[in-house]
Amino acid sequence: MLGDNQEPQHYYVGVDVGTGSVRAALVDQGGVLLAFADQPIKRWEPQFNHHEQSSEDIWAACCVVTKKVVQGIDSNQIRGIGFDATCSLVVLDKQFHPLPVNHEGDSHRNIIMWLDHRAVSQVQRINETKHKVLQYVGGVMSVEMQAPKLLWLKEKLRETCWNKAGHFFDLPDFLSWKATGVTARSLCSLVCKWTYSAEDGWDDSFWKMIGLEDLVADNYSKIGNQVLPPGASLGNGLTPEAAKDLGLPAGIAVAASLIDAHAGGLGVIGADVRGHSLACEGQPVTSRLAVICGTSSCHMGISQGPIFVPGVWGPYFSAMIPGFWLNEGGQSVTGGLLDHMVQGHAAFPELQARATARCQSVYAYLNSHLDLIKKAQPVGFLTVDLHVWPDFHGNRSPLADLTLKGMVTGLKLSQDLDDLAILYLATVQAIAFGTRLIVEAMEAAGHSISTLFLCGGLSKNPLFVQMHADITGGNGKNEQSWESCVSQT
Repeated sequence: MLGDNQEPQHYYVGVDVGTGSVRAALVDQGGVLLAFADQPIKRWEPQFNHHEQSSEDIWAACCVVTKKVVQGIDSNQIRGIGFDATCSLVVLDKQFHPLPVNHEGDSHRNIIMWLDHRAVSQVQRINETKHKVLQYVGGVMSVEMQAPKLLWLKEKLRETCWNKAGHFFDLPDFLSWKATGVTARSLCSLVCKWTYSAEDGWDDSFWKMIGLEDLVADNYSKIGNQVLPPGASLGNGLTPEAAKDLGLPAGIAVAASLIDAHAGGLGVIGADVRGHSLACEGQPVTSRLAVICGTSSCHMGISQGPIFVPGVWGPYFSAMIPGFWLNEGGQSVTGGLLDHMVQGHAAFPELQARATARCQSVYAYLNSHLDLIKKAQPVGFLTVDLHVWPDFHGNRSPLADLTLKGMVTGLKLSQDLDDLAILYLATVQAIAFGTRLIVEAMEAAGHSISTLFLCGGLSKNPLFVQMHADITGGNGKNEQSWESCVSQT
């Protein structure tokens, strides 16, 4: 009940589209989480390194979770909604209908996912141009960015997709369009994945040089010629059709979107740490590194001026935090690698059975099993003879080499549960060591990082957090003591 002097409560909805599921949260005007829901989404892998999704399936999942979190809430008190999503490529025709991104001609599968590596030849040719825009992606463009995927579509699916296409969206921008009917793009997506400059706009010479001059001739209408900063209000807000789909009032504010990792980065870099007795209290936000630990790991650091780090994406101006430059390191498919290593082991069925009997996740069980077998020594020493090189999906940072492969050395003939637990530990350590390499590269280029802030699904795993704290603890140059602050988004 409200007292005489109390203002009515206001609510806001946030929708987060990850690789395997959509999540929605309802928060009040003070940022307190009131409700949460999630819904799985479909993925297709028609051939190796081809990963696809459906924009219709994802939008339907957004509607399911949004309706769940606003149940029982007075709709007149809901003030706005915002979306973040993976940087996957959505393809629609001129009437905004899905187009196939596959040789099978299945238009339902109209998204090339962020982790898709089909455009290897195309990105190699793009990098051979040595165009000046490449200095803003660490010197080497990633196959996971949008330009090589667009070139692949033009070369491989010209008749069934490219010639019919009217709109190429980053997935976060697709969702804001779906909600508002406004085709404006977010600065976040275009700067980080499409080579757009917050200061200078599109570079015509780049698109002409790589063979996509038709995008220039169309005044970039297919990929975005109206660009707004993240969080800006879009159009007239939620359309009546989208409002009906989502179970929300028409006309409420819809914010220009963010990439999912950048939403996490914004949350933890801007976190209020006062009153928790943390060493990072009172330090500038430029000393924080946000490590977003999901299906992949993204390492987000900001600076007041541009810092060029070889093998690390950026610097990107105002792409995440207004007025600051962003550098983004990354390790591709780290969460996916853990699943791959654990689920592919001969002892996985036994692990599943034991974890189920204890009502635990397989990772919680593995963590407790490691505590049992470590005896008196620190858990990290269990891997003294077993080592993993984690680039099973290429190296994003700091080597920027998509051709690299993974490796395990020190294997024995034994395949029992102890071996599985130790292999899992070695994989976590390898991922943490990759973070250390990224931090060292960023510091060598001019960043000054004192604190790692972890968020995302893997930040809920205490072993994952501890290994990051241990392995990044002191870089061998200034014996810096790292602090690992965990924030769950």
